[in-house]
Amino acid sequence: MVVMARLSRPERPDLVFEEEDLPYEEEIMRNQFSVKCWLRYIEFKQGAPKPRLNQLYERALKLLPCSYKLWYRYLKARRAQVKHRCVTDPAYEDVNNCHERAFVFMHKMPRLWLDYCQFLMDQGRVTHTRRTFDRALRALPITQHSRIWPLYLRFLRSHPLPETAVRGYRRFLKLSPESAEEYIEYLKSSDRLDEAAQRLATVVNDERFVSKAGKSNYQLWHELCDLISQNPDKVQSLNVDAIIRGGLTRFTDQLGKLWCSLADYYIRSGHFEKARDVYEEAIRTVMTVRDFTQVFDSYAQFEESMIAAKMETASELGREEEDDVDLELRLARFEQLISRRPLLLNSVLLRQNPHHVHEWHKRVALHQGRPREIINTYTEAVQTVDPFKATGKPHTLWVAFAKFYEDNGQLDDARVILEKATKVNFKQVDDLASVWCQCGELELRHENYDEALRLLRKATALPARRAEYFDGSEPVQNRVYKSLKVWSMLADLEESLGTFQSTKAVYDRILDLRIATPQIVINYAMFLEEHNDLIFKRIYLLRYWGLRFQHMNVVAGHSSFHSRHGVLLPCAPVTCGEGVGASVCGLSLPRCSGDGLWGPWGGLRVSMARPCPAAGAVMSCMCVFLWIVWAYPGSQTGSRSCRWPGRVDLPELHLGHRVGMQERDQPSRAQSKILFVRSDASREELAELAQQVNPEEIQLGEDEDEDEMDLEPNEVRLEQQSVPAAVFGSLKED
Repeated sequence: MVVMARLSRPERPDLVFEEEDLPYEEEIMRNQFSVKCWLRYIEFKQGAPKPRLNQLYERALKLLPCSYKLWYRYLKARRAQVKHRCVTDPAYEDVNNCHERAFVFMHKMPRLWLDYCQFLMDQGRVTHTRRTFDRALRALPITQHSRIWPLYLRFLRSHPLPETAVRGYRRFLKLSPESAEEYIEYLKSSDRLDEAAQRLATVVNDERFVSKAGKSNYQLWHELCDLISQNPDKVQSLNVDAIIRGGLTRFTDQLGKLWCSLADYYIRSGHFEKARDVYEEAIRTVMTVRDFTQVFDSYAQFEESMIAAKMETASELGREEEDDVDLELRLARFEQLISRRPLLLNSVLLRQNPHHVHEWHKRVALHQGRPREIINTYTEAVQTVDPFKATGKPHTLWVAFAKFYEDNGQLDDARVILEKATKVNFKQVDDLASVWCQCGELELRHENYDEALRLLRKATALPARRAEYFDGSEPVQNRVYKSLKVWSMLADLEESLGTFQSTKAVYDRILDLRIATPQIVINYAMFLEEHNDLIFKRIYLLRYWGLRFQHMNVVAGHSSFHSRHGVLLPCAPVTCGEGVGASVCGLSLPRCSGDGLWGPWGGLRVSMARPCPAAGAVMSCMCVFLWIVWAYPGSQTGSRSCRWPGRVDLPELHLGHRVGMQERDQPSRAQSKILFVRSDASREELAELAQQVNPEEIQLGEDEDEDEMDLEPNEVRLEQQSVPAAVFGSLKED
């Protein structure tokens, strides 16, 4: 049974409560300023009628008007009571008034402001809601504004009121400038592109700006270019040309897209000639093939669209003579653009590397049939290419330039070009040598033999300041006199056109400069033989330069080396062939050359009954040395002094042989510095070893005595000595 009681209080005659409420009422009477007591009582009355619950909240708030908990619960309950009613119901106004009363005490509570603003947004009261947001921003400290603005901006975007939203966003950006992208997106969506472009330009120019969306500065710039180039009629406050050209200087790795954006701006603006000028400027300034391809493809597409538009217009309105002329002009312009592509692409590659020789040659080939352009290209090439930075051989440009004049019958101009080329400070001596050779070949092609000889003699003349061939600190003009290429050509010309003495002087000069190769030496020997010269008087050259070849790391095991030197053995006199064999076999091991050299030399030695003293000394010395090298394959045959495992000390040579060697080889030994390893054995031990029988000695037979009778008076017979057994090491046992 529910007992209703009415308290006889003059201040609240309408206060009614049930019997179950008495304990809570008594507690409140004892602690009427206790929030917990009121909350327990309110929790108990949650199932009571709404007016009775609201009355209880009002009683509590009258005593505790600054209690956030009571106000939050009360306002939440009041909003829930009208949630399903029509927004025009008067109850909504009562709830709004209740919120207004709460803000008398709770104006610093952002949660209550947010709830109230959301409640007003649901009611659709735009002006009241906007003013409430503004009141909240004024009432709350600035540190709490970040909680209000998201809801405020959502409210502004939810209504088609761009002016109101723009003003609200401008205020918001003063608090949060890093949110400019959000504002720009709203401006784009509301078709306010001019202000959007201005804001985007400001963002791009701000180096401290950090995109919330993670966009780079280039992405923002590209977005700006697209915006202003695609909407030229709506973006009026910015200088589009200056903005995009500013980007060209900042973003050099994306020039193609920026040039296309600038051209697109003029195309959409209807300025087709300006767009064409932009494309032409772009293809003449881009530095990469990728950018060139982007610009050229866009240019070609633009020309195609212009032709298609003209044809479509002519078909709709009827053709006139003026239209035909315009259409033919556009077609001719398009065909010319396509035909220029290889030359334009070559220009891009030369802008990347103006010292690329091959690309200059390709450019000349592209001008085939146009002499004036070819001459201009060669002139620009030789003036531009730096020999020290060149990729390729820079002298080929000069040679090709001269050849062009020669092919067109202008020999004097060709000579002038080559003469200028000889004064160029090339990086490599071989480049200048090739120019001199081309000078000679030019004269030879036109049968000016004396002039060819004069030029090559001039090239090989000693300069005022001599320098080593590989001395990079000196200009090549001071080093070309040691170029074997020029000397070889001069030697060939002297053999064909000169005299015996002049040819021999050239070969002697080559040997004096120490630039001879095995082929040069062989050519010299064959030349002397053809002219019946005393080749044995010059055989020391072969041996001396053989040692020089070893110093130059000539591969003596090569078959061509053996075959070329083997030619000299049968065709030379006996004593001379002996010297040749001794010299050349000194560079070749038996296991490398086989019978190519050692066989003919051995046969020659057998046929020689009485070799000359010098040749015998050379033979004895070199045989001992080479047999040891052959017996120990691990020896370092290319080094100055041999070192091998289990080294055998060489005994001293016979005194007579040693004297002969010293007298004959003293000059070459001073230059090549090839020394023997002195033995540690005493003279007595050497004498004992010298008396041992040589098991490998060649038996010449009975003809030896007869050969002795044929000796010339000036010839001296050599003592026959056996090779000491210690020389052979382990071979003796085998």
